[in-house]
Amino acid sequence: MAARLTRYGLPAVLILVAFLFPLVEGYLETDLMYPIIIITIYVMLALGLNIVIGFAGLLDLGFVAFYALGAYVVGWFASSQFQQVTFSFGATTASLTGEPIPGIHISFWLLLVLAGAFTALCGVIIGAPTLRLRGDYLAIVTLGFGEIIPRFFQNGNNLAGFNLTNGTIGIKAIDSPGFPFLPDSMSALQRFGTLDLNPWYYTILVLVLITIYVNVRLRDSRLGRAWISVREDETAAAAMGINPVTTKLWAYALGAVFGGLAGAFYGAFIKNIFPDAFSFNISILILCMVILGGMGSIYGVILGAVLLQGVNFYLLPQMNEWVHSIGAAVGNQALSSVDLPRYNFFIFGVILVTMMLLRPEGIIPNRQRAEELHDHGPGSGDAMEGATRA
Repeated sequence: MAARLTRYGLPAVLILVAFLFPLVEGYLETDLMYPIIIITIYVMLALGLNIVIGFAGLLDLGFVAFYALGAYVVGWFASSQFQQVTFSFGATTASLTGEPIPGIHISFWLLLVLAGAFTALCGVIIGAPTLRLRGDYLAIVTLGFGEIIPRFFQNGNNLAGFNLTNGTIGIKAIDSPGFPFLPDSMSALQRFGTLDLNPWYYTILVLVLITIYVNVRLRDSRLGRAWISVREDETAAAAMGINPVTTKLWAYALGAVFGGLAGAFYGAFIKNIFPDAFSFNISILILCMVILGGMGSIYGVILGAVLLQGVNFYLLPQMNEWVHSIGAAVGNQALSSVDLPRYNFFIFGVILVTMMLLRPEGIIPNRQRAEELHDHGPGSGDAMEGATRA
């Protein structure tokens, strides 16, 4: 009974709370909706990377590349970037104006599918020649791709005379998602606006729920058991008939899909895409979310993303105001004038180091991962069992 309650009751409660959050936020009149949407985007990114690192055990330091690719897919096909072409299909901008608009304008919902497929293809292309490597060598190669792709976008404004990415200026004025076929009484859903963030929130929430469902199904599938066996002992898994390269390639491509979906949503939400927004630091931040929450643990990764991005995006900036308020209340001039944002990275680093020292397996660890850390290491017996089941 308790196991059934944990398996079905807790997710149902969390989903209900998530769907009711906009109502509570509107009633309390807080300004949390925007940071919550950004945090939810990173939850989706962390869940995508969890497939690569947590399930398959591949150290990927270039995950931001798929995030950038998904964003630029929206930039290319939902803006006036290619003004030499005039094409529209299901876009809210063209339907509201009723006149042809320069550029390619395709419905955001179709671009989500296109972004996922495109990033999966890029994952296969990148992973096919590199996933034969292991450990540190694989990490260095993925680090290289994570650096190459943002630099390509930064310098892609003159490819043999063709402006693909608009360089450092970026792609601006991206179309908003919406449902142009709805009646005028539902204008908030015809085209998502910046004043009402609720449609944006529910869109990314549904995308995250789909990501969680796919994560659960993959973890419990035959492919998921093959990932675990390769992660535990690749040699033993290969001896049991599992193709390590193909198995790892599936993990890399599926993780890339969710990175692309998150990037596509981010591009439409921000409406302006700049190559500087996809720096290497984002890959490290997402990796920290997975490790902090617990590699391979879906609940842990979600909690790690919420806590880490919440601290980084909301708590640390707010701490400066709190310290100033305390200094004014106690009459301490030093506290009232301290510039705490200068030490944000220091505080952030101290939090990470402390957490890794006190709980290296993560906040909500995966059972098998926790056993690996507390024992001497992964055993070939576990790998043999997982490979046999796969």
